[in-house]
Amino acid sequence: MSTEIKLGLCNPPEPIYLYVKNAELGGESYLWYHYDIDKDKTIPVTQRALTGYLSSLRLTTKEFKGKDNMKLDIVVNTDELYVIRTGLETNFAKSFLLAASLVQDFEKPLIIAATGGEENTVFCNLYDAVTKTKIKREWNKDADWASIIHDIQSLLGDTSSTIPLTSKLSVVPQPIHPQDLRVKNIRTLLDYPLDLVKEWLRFQDVELPSSLPEGKIDELIKTMCLAWASDKCEHPNHAEYSYQNLVVDAVANSTDELTAIKTWMQHLQTSKAGAM
Repeated sequence: MSTEIKLGLCNPPEPIYLYVKNAELGGESYLWYHYDIDKDKTIPVTQRALTGYLSSLRLTTKEFKGKDNMKLDIVVNTDELYVIRTGLETNFAKSFLLAASLVQDFEKPLIIAATGGEENTVFCNLYDAVTKTKIKREWNKDADWASIIHDIQSLLGDTSSTIPLTSKLSVVPQPIHPQDLRVKNIRTLLDYPLDLVKEWLRFQDVELPSSLPEGKIDELIKTMCLAWASDKCEHPNHAEYSYQNLVVDAVANSTDELTAIKTWMQHLQTSKAGAM
């Protein structure tokens, strides 16, 4: 695919995410949408199809209500770079995979269309963009989904997110980077808002803690801890001073970080209770 480079003012070359959902907003029905995270706003997309070149399939773990959810990212090159993100167990993902498994040449453009079903479900129809013919394959709820993903990734030459050949999508492992897990565990312990972590990361121009050096992760964790302690001390400096002694110094002396933070939290709570 040849792309003409247009010079001049433009938007940053960030991917445009499409999220699949059968819903209605302001009397307008839609099957997928953009999400403006800065404004916490859903933006319906009225067009039902996207034409482009499938470039890769990625498996992504996203946290929702304290649980990890596996997502399928369908990456499509068009005039812009689009990522269609949908749950790995959804009808949309499965109907897409069934049709895409019949494609042998991904150097040809495809039309990916969202189609509404019963009870707010969404399915995917796939078309040859040149001939406008639908790529049909019978529904099979028991298909070997992992093998299908592996085969498509192989044809795409995509080795960035290959998965074991298991028959159940629900057991596909997605390892979590130690730095991501470190931040997640401490955030959960502190009950610190996930949105604030994402905002902090955006200021660092990254999406995940694993993209940062360890020193920056230490800074994020200290920020979360001191935010938790903001109403636990009569004197603000006490929280930071005790954090240095009970967490930073303790970890330097081989104490488990989570254990050290729990000890520090108990210390502040006990001090607050004693001051009452």
